Amino acid sequence: MTCPADLLDLDDQLSDAELRVRDEVRGLVDQLRPSIPEWYEKAYFPTEIIPELARLGLLGMVYDGYGCPGRSAVEYGLAAVELEAGDSGLRTFVSVQGSLAMSAIHTHGSEEQKRQYLPGMAAGTIIGCFGLTEPNAGSDPAGMTTFARRDGDDWVINGAKRWIGLASIAHLAIIWAQTEDGVRGFIVPTDAPGFTATPITPKLSLRASIQCDLELADVRVPAAARLPGAAGLRGPFACLNDARYGIAWGVLGAARDSYLSALRYSRERLQFGRPIASFQLTQEKLARMAIGLTQGQLLALRLGRLKEAGRLEPQQISLGKLANTRTAIEIAREARTVLGGNGVAAEHSPLRHANNLESVRTYEGTDEIHTLVLGRHLTGIAAFR
Repeated sequence: MTCPADLLDLDDQLSDAELRVRDEVRGLVDQLRPSIPEWYEKAYFPTEIIPELARLGLLGMVYDGYGCPGRSAVEYGLAAVELEAGDSGLRTFVSVQGSLAMSAIHTHGSEEQKRQYLPGMAAGTIIGCFGLTEPNAGSDPAGMTTFARRDGDDWVINGAKRWIGLASIAHLAIIWAQTEDGVRGFIVPTDAPGFTATPITPKLSLRASIQCDLELADVRVPAAARLPGAAGLRGPFACLNDARYGIAWGVLGAARDSYLSALRYSRERLQFGRPIASFQLTQEKLARMAIGLTQGQLLALRLGRLKEAGRLEPQQISLGKLANTRTAIEIAREARTVLGGNGVAAEHSPLRHANNLESVRTYEGTDEIHTLVLGRHLTGIAAFR
């Protein structure tokens, strides 16, 4: 019988290595699953799982050398699906650490910076965060006001950042700042005088995850802290595209878990003397969820193969992030309706997934921004300003 979460037998399109990675991460998440509702309720991110994430090679997964795992783009995508099937907070940790902080150093850092930081980050002993968004500069990062000025051989950074994942547990922050020569990136130790990370609470979404406000007050770093390969906004945008790629896969985990929860419940829940799975309206909901999930799987796999071939374009990443996140939210919300009133209980995952996905659809580019990226590609006209 065809798997209800793989109607087109897409497993047949995966290699043994890809299936092995997926199954290993799925096994870990299955072990964590009983604790996830409590983590969400208590707004707790389980730092104790970081060594296991590192052991499975999930930190900086696609990068080569410097202790990094060097796995494929599809393997990373499959891992993101399994993590987010548990909770978006799990996938977000891996994304911030690997696709943002480690990506910045691996792509734009000096040889000395790579050797100094990447092995520890891949091992999970050094945690990083990525400071781009500001209180008044989210979708328009060119409007950032954080500024780094030269002072002898040092740089002195002043400014504020907001919604910065992992910042309160991080050892280093990748800080993007305006300079006299345009936007530049800096590796800033989080214990530097003048650096303050304050967790944002309370939250209605991504509760089992850490997001912070940052204040940088005369934070002094040496010249060697600047990322030499990053000039202008192309630097952070390259990292954001890596993260967006992972999101296009990861949200399907939340969608799949929501759909399977609804499917199981519909078979067990009796109304009018019959399981609700026997009613046409319920079957229509389940069929609609299965179609959306399957379309998302096909899109993600195509993006992965393009990325492995070195042919993935920014507008294609925007397509994947926008379409799959929208689909995942619709599935999670529809799944909650199948569960009826019981769907608001913490023992059931769809509403938690739906709440989390509201954050995921906003970070790394809102629906509106990705729509305009596609619009620019289709028309040749930029409508951002």
